[in-house]
Amino acid sequence: MGNYVVTFARGFGTGGKEIAAKLAKSLGIHCYENRILTLASQLSGLDEGIFEEVNEKVRSKGGFSSFMRGLPKARHYISRNEAFVSDDTLFGYQKKIIEDLAETESCIIVGKCADWILREKSNVVSIYIEAPRDFCVRRTMEHMGVTKETAHATIEHTDRYRADYYAYYTGGNYWTNPVNYDMTLNSERVGVEECVTLIRNYLEIKGLYNFHDEREELI
Repeated sequence: MGNYVVTFARGFGTGGKEIAAKLAKSLGIHCYENRILTLASQLSGLDEGIFEEVNEKVRSKGGFSSFMRGLPKARHYISRNEAFVSDDTLFGYQKKIIEDLAETESCIIVGKCADWILREKSNVVSIYIEAPRDFCVRRTMEHMGVTKETAHATIEHTDRYRADYYAYYTGGNYWTNPVNYDMTLNSERVGVEECVTLIRNYLEIKGLYNFHDEREELI
């Protein structure tokens, strides 16, 4: 079976990142989020010619994934309290990294307009996670240790940033458009673990992963 990619978009505080991480662990594949931005930031200081040389070397050694595994993961919520400011050069590098990942390995990619970038690929499943505001507020208060007022403000600012980011880099599409995704899940109603199970089942329905083979290996 070839490579497959699961992309995640999510409202802040919905547990989307946790669902993505748990899904990656259950499938035995890597989950990429902030490390794509870290590597793109490092590469964006290079001119196009030097980047292509680096890209050639990176591809010969297994793709960008081998580089990103050495970069630190974020251990906390990443919120956005500033207004969105475009950076086309940086996004261009992120796009190249995401496309390279999709070609070279099965993985999960969180955010970064990955669903839009990879929308023409048949081996990609795109997921959107949302939940009622009260649920997101409670999760944000618990995980960030902030007041209810701060949680509300953080969710509002971060989701606005994500919406503006998505609209800009997709040419006006909107981030919460259900047509962009294979599946939209309410994490409060469905539950984090059950979301993982549903997505795994959908991968099998799409023929991207064979859980029968996985079970046979365990016998």
